[in-house]
Amino acid sequence: MKNDMTHDEEITTENEVQIDDVAFEETNEEGEVSARDTIKKLREKIKTLEKEKGDYMLGWQRANADYANFKKETESGRKEDIRFASKRLIRDILPVLDSYDLARGNKDAWEKVDQNWRIGVEYIFGQLVSVLSDEGALQYGKEGELFDPSLHESIELVHTDDESKDGKVAQVLQSGYKMGDAILRVARVKVYEKK
Repeated sequence: MKNDMTHDEEITTENEVQIDDVAFEETNEEGEVSARDTIKKLREKIKTLEKEKGDYMLGWQRANADYANFKKETESGRKEDIRFASKRLIRDILPVLDSYDLARGNKDAWEKVDQNWRIGVEYIFGQLVSVLSDEGALQYGKEGELFDPSLHESIELVHTDDESKDGKVAQVLQSGYKMGDAILRVARVKVYEKK
């Protein structure tokens, strides 16, 4: 009898034939009782396989969602690292900008220098400010603006009789810089105070 079967079939007992992990029992001449048992077993096997399939699908979906979240977190971390590095570099450049402001603030010495040289230095400074601006770093602190302790550091009070100047910036000693909402450095200023 074994020679008449395909290679997927094998005899497991006298009355059972095994095909691809499904056992079929020999039926009686009417075929009713054992056919029901076989159908019942097949339905149970289908339920088991469907549950396994659902579990595998759920596991795959979770793994896929975890991977998508990991990619987002990694990208977010990378962007944060770049912002941190940019802030640090800009903070390191601020003394260079201060030196330019000091040189330009000395009007007598600035005017004595050759005009072409001054224009070249102003052009280079403009390029530097443009690069910083492209990175999101903005200079702030102007005379006449309202003093804000979160943006300004008051170095000295300047007495005034003019009530409209009270609490406003009298002079900017060192410009402030911010990048978005983050303050890179507060502006150091003199502030008017009404007597």
